[in-house]
Amino acid sequence: MGKYDDIINLPHHVSAVHPQMSALDRAAQFSPFAALTGLEAAMEETARVTDAMPQLDEDRKEELDRRLQMIREHIALHPEIAVTYFSPDAKKEGGNCHTVTGTVKKLDEQSHKITMENGTIIPVDTVCEIESPLFKFTEYS
Repeated sequence: MGKYDDIINLPHHVSAVHPQMSALDRAAQFSPFAALTGLEAAMEETARVTDAMPQLDEDRKEELDRRLQMIREHIALHPEIAVTYFSPDAKKEGGNCHTVTGTVKKLDEQSHKITMENGTIIPVDTVCEIESPLFKFTEYS
Protein backbone atom coordinates (compact mmCIF):
# COMPACT_ATOMS: atom_id res chain seq x y z
CA MET A 1 0.00 0.00 0.00
CA GLY A 2 1.26 3.44 -0.96
CA LYS A 3 1.99 6.32 1.36
CA TYR A 4 -1.00 8.47 0.18
CA ASP A 5 -3.50 5.82 -0.92
CA ASP A 6 -5.91 6.74 1.89
CA ILE A 7 -6.32 10.38 0.68
CA ILE A 8 -5.53 10.25 -3.01
CA ASN A 9 -9.13 9.84 -4.17
CA LEU A 10 -10.77 12.29 -1.72
CA PRO A 11 -12.42 15.43 -3.21
CA HIS A 12 -10.46 18.73 -3.08
CA HIS A 13 -11.34 20.74 0.02
CA VAL A 14 -13.05 24.11 -0.56
CA SER A 15 -13.41 26.39 2.46
CA ALA A 16 -16.85 27.69 3.29
CA VAL A 17 -15.33 30.60 5.28
CA HIS A 18 -12.37 31.83 3.22
CA PRO A 19 -12.61 32.86 -0.44
CA GLN A 20 -10.39 31.04 -2.90
CA MET A 21 -7.10 32.85 -3.64
CA SER A 22 -6.54 33.99 -7.23
CA ALA A 23 -3.80 32.34 -9.28
CA LEU A 24 -1.88 35.67 -9.36
CA ASP A 25 -1.92 35.98 -5.56
CA ARG A 26 -0.87 32.35 -5.17
CA ALA A 27 2.04 32.90 -7.59
CA ALA A 28 3.14 35.99 -5.63
CA GLN A 29 3.76 33.80 -2.61
CA PHE A 30 6.60 32.11 -4.46
CA SER A 31 8.21 35.18 -6.03
CA PRO A 32 11.72 36.14 -4.88
CA PHE A 33 11.94 38.18 -1.70
CA ALA A 34 14.09 41.33 -1.80
CA ALA A 35 15.40 41.36 1.75
CA LEU A 36 17.98 44.06 0.97
CA THR A 37 15.81 46.62 -0.80
CA GLY A 38 17.95 49.57 -1.88
CA LEU A 39 21.28 47.81 -1.46
CA GLU A 40 21.99 47.82 -5.19
CA ALA A 41 21.25 51.56 -5.47
CA ALA A 42 23.46 52.27 -2.45
CA MET A 43 26.31 50.25 -3.97
CA GLU A 44 25.99 52.10 -7.29
CA GLU A 45 26.07 55.45 -5.45
CA THR A 46 29.18 54.43 -3.52
CA ALA A 47 30.89 53.27 -6.72
CA ARG A 48 30.09 56.52 -8.58
CA VAL A 49 33.31 58.48 -9.02
CA THR A 50 33.65 62.15 -8.13
CA ASP A 51 36.71 64.36 -8.46
CA ALA A 52 38.13 67.08 -6.24
CA MET A 53 37.77 70.66 -7.42
CA PRO A 54 40.84 71.61 -9.48
CA GLN A 55 43.14 74.09 -7.74
CA LEU A 56 44.31 76.83 -10.10
CA ASP A 57 47.64 78.57 -9.62
CA GLU A 58 47.84 82.38 -9.59
CA ASP A 59 49.01 82.61 -13.21
CA ARG A 60 46.03 80.56 -14.40
CA LYS A 61 43.62 82.70 -12.33
CA GLU A 62 45.08 85.88 -13.86
CA GLU A 63 44.71 84.42 -17.36
CA LEU A 64 41.06 83.54 -16.68
CA ASP A 65 40.46 87.07 -15.34
CA ARG A 66 41.95 88.55 -18.55
CA ARG A 67 39.73 86.30 -20.66
CA LEU A 68 36.63 87.23 -18.67
CA GLN A 69 37.51 90.92 -19.09
CA MET A 70 37.85 90.43 -22.85
CA ILE A 71 34.44 88.70 -22.97
CA ARG A 72 32.99 91.61 -20.94
CA GLU A 73 34.46 94.11 -23.42
CA HIS A 74 33.01 92.22 -26.41
CA ILE A 75 29.70 91.12 -24.87
CA ALA A 76 27.72 93.04 -27.55
CA LEU A 77 29.21 90.67 -30.15
CA HIS A 78 27.73 87.67 -28.28
CA PRO A 79 31.03 85.79 -28.30
CA GLU A 80 31.06 82.02 -28.70
CA ILE A 81 32.97 80.35 -25.86
CA ALA A 82 33.70 76.92 -24.41
CA VAL A 83 33.70 77.04 -20.60
CA THR A 84 34.96 74.18 -18.47
CA TYR A 85 33.70 74.46 -14.91
CA PHE A 86 33.49 72.37 -11.76
CA SER A 87 30.04 71.26 -10.64
CA PRO A 88 29.83 69.98 -7.04
CA ASP A 89 28.02 66.69 -6.48
CA ALA A 90 24.70 66.99 -4.63
CA LYS A 91 25.06 63.67 -2.79
CA LYS A 92 28.72 63.28 -1.89
CA GLU A 93 32.01 65.10 -1.58
CA GLY A 94 33.65 66.23 -4.80
CA GLY A 95 32.03 66.68 -8.20
CA ASN A 96 32.85 66.71 -11.89
CA CYS A 97 34.10 69.13 -14.52
CA HIS A 98 31.71 69.94 -17.36
CA THR A 99 32.27 71.84 -20.60
CA VAL A 100 29.56 74.01 -22.11
CA THR A 101 29.93 75.55 -25.56
CA GLY A 102 27.69 78.38 -26.66
CA THR A 103 27.06 82.08 -26.89
CA VAL A 104 27.47 84.34 -23.89
CA LYS A 105 24.29 86.21 -23.06
CA LYS A 106 25.38 88.00 -19.89
CA LEU A 107 28.41 88.34 -17.65
CA ASP A 108 27.15 89.56 -14.27
CA GLU A 109 29.88 91.22 -12.19
CA GLN A 110 27.79 91.50 -9.01
CA SER A 111 26.69 87.87 -8.80
CA HIS A 112 29.91 86.65 -10.51
CA LYS A 113 28.03 84.44 -12.99
CA ILE A 114 28.20 83.75 -16.70
CA THR A 115 24.81 83.28 -18.36
CA MET A 116 24.78 81.44 -21.66
CA GLU A 117 22.14 81.83 -24.41
CA ASN A 118 20.92 78.26 -23.72
CA GLY A 119 20.11 79.24 -20.10
CA THR A 120 23.13 77.65 -18.44
CA ILE A 121 24.36 79.76 -15.51
CA ILE A 122 27.97 79.21 -14.47
CA PRO A 123 29.46 80.66 -11.26
CA VAL A 124 32.75 82.35 -12.18
CA ASP A 125 34.58 80.88 -9.18
CA THR A 126 33.99 77.36 -10.54
CA VAL A 127 35.52 78.09 -13.98
CA CYS A 128 38.65 76.08 -14.81
CA GLU A 129 39.11 77.00 -18.48
CA ILE A 130 37.66 79.35 -21.10
CA GLU A 131 38.34 78.99 -24.82
CA SER A 132 37.09 81.21 -27.62
CA PRO A 133 38.06 82.28 -31.13
CA LEU A 134 37.92 85.79 -29.64
CA PHE A 135 41.20 85.15 -27.80
CA LYS A 136 43.12 84.12 -30.95
CA PHE A 137 43.01 87.62 -32.41
CA THR A 138 44.14 89.53 -29.35
CA GLU A 139 47.14 90.11 -27.19
CA TYR A 140 45.43 88.30 -24.30
CA SER A 141 46.05 84.76 -25.52
